[in-house]
Amino acid sequence: MPDVDLLVAGAGGGLAGALRAAQAGLDVVVAEADPHHRRGSNTAMSTAMVPGPGSRFQRAAGIEDSPERFLADVAAKTRGQADPAVAGTLARVGAPLVEWLADHVGLPIELADVDYPGHAVRRVHTVPGRHGSALLRGLVEAAEASERIDLLVPARLVALAPAGAGAWRVRLRRPDGAEEELTARSVLLATGGYGADPTLVARHLPEIAGAAYHGSEYATGDALRLGSAHGAAVSALDAYQGHAGLSAAARTLVTWTTVMAGAVVVDADGHRFGDETVGYSEYAAMLAGRPGARGWVVLDGRIDAATQGFLDYRHVVEAGALRWAGTVPELAARIGVDAEVLQGELDDAAAVARGEAVVDRVGRRHVAAALEPPFAAVEIVPALFHTQGGLAVDEHARALDPAGRPLGGLYASGGAAVGMSGHGAAGYLAGNGLLPALGLAYRAADHLASAHAEKEIPA
Repeated sequence: MPDVDLLVAGAGGGLAGALRAAQAGLDVVVAEADPHHRRGSNTAMSTAMVPGPGSRFQRAAGIEDSPERFLADVAAKTRGQADPAVAGTLARVGAPLVEWLADHVGLPIELADVDYPGHAVRRVHTVPGRHGSALLRGLVEAAEASERIDLLVPARLVALAPAGAGAWRVRLRRPDGAEEELTARSVLLATGGYGADPTLVARHLPEIAGAAYHGSEYATGDALRLGSAHGAAVSALDAYQGHAGLSAAARTLVTWTTVMAGAVVVDADGHRFGDETVGYSEYAAMLAGRPGARGWVVLDGRIDAATQGFLDYRHVVEAGALRWAGTVPELAARIGVDAEVLQGELDDAAAVARGEAVVDRVGRRHVAAALEPPFAAVEIVPALFHTQGGLAVDEHARALDPAGRPLGGLYASGGAAVGMSGHGAAGYLAGNGLLPALGLAYRAADHLASAHAEKEIPA
């Protein structure tokens, strides 16, 4: 008999799978390589955004939504390139997932009051502070409280081998080199993507390879190596989430909520270079191609006040990264750009905000309000947050071979698996990193539990 029902490699979004499996009465071991994963994992570094189309939180807010409407947005953003099985299963699981996070895990889930690029309605759910560390803390505490989950931290999954009857023998390694083995009915690879491996990034993501990496240092492609060794197929390795809003001074995120509230982005010479509302992911590569690969988010006091609810933004403020000025010429002097150029860019966006123009010269059609003094600017650099391609999986998160056949008892989620963002950076929608991290792990646990007829997961 195997030692445990499920071995989860990765204590980020994979904890959703561990908790869901434990809820069904299964015994779980979670192995996490990063001793500081509570603050250093991709889940912890996220903005805790999870799309949940059709949730009770949306209904309470009077918002009509559905998995089909979400899939239409995904298809539009990815130009039809999203993996249909993965996108479909995640669109359907989003609402049950966020409600389960509230009801079973006990997280204070709420509907974010922000209109994110590409989402037809407000469907992104989060927690107070809009920071992944709070979400992960709730998952970890729930796992620690479960009698059916053992957390091994730090311990890295370094080898897999079939153990007969569909089970797996796994080898775990501690930082001091000590190793231990156990057998598991199933293994969930939730180790993240490959963003921390410069060689893999240069090979698959050359357009963003020179940008800062703002993700887990342990996301080095473990799942790709482990899965490929057993014949697993890979998919969409060119997909990633970038971000154009990493504060150059604070090295934390200037949330794109500032842009959706009316902020504009200029390059190091003071020129705008694209419609900021298309999405922060593809904007990273655009910023990387500008002079010096740096720019500025220009906002005002209204936007600053409205964004204080985001912990990342407060860190930017506390780091002294905002440069304030009472006039546009004063602001231009503070950030080293031509005052006439900057004034022209702000006037152009303001014309759209006031209804005097339908579209500005960079193609932006929506500006929430014209910027008013006092003004502020934050210097930004482009960043790679995490990769969006990985092992090919089906609707149950089962790893597949090149012929599309499931590899018995091997699952993948999050950055370890193919996501729902198609190819490149332009297909990324807010929340479409965390949804596969939590949602595929949740689906894997459900599938594993269904294989144990005597163990049913409560609603």
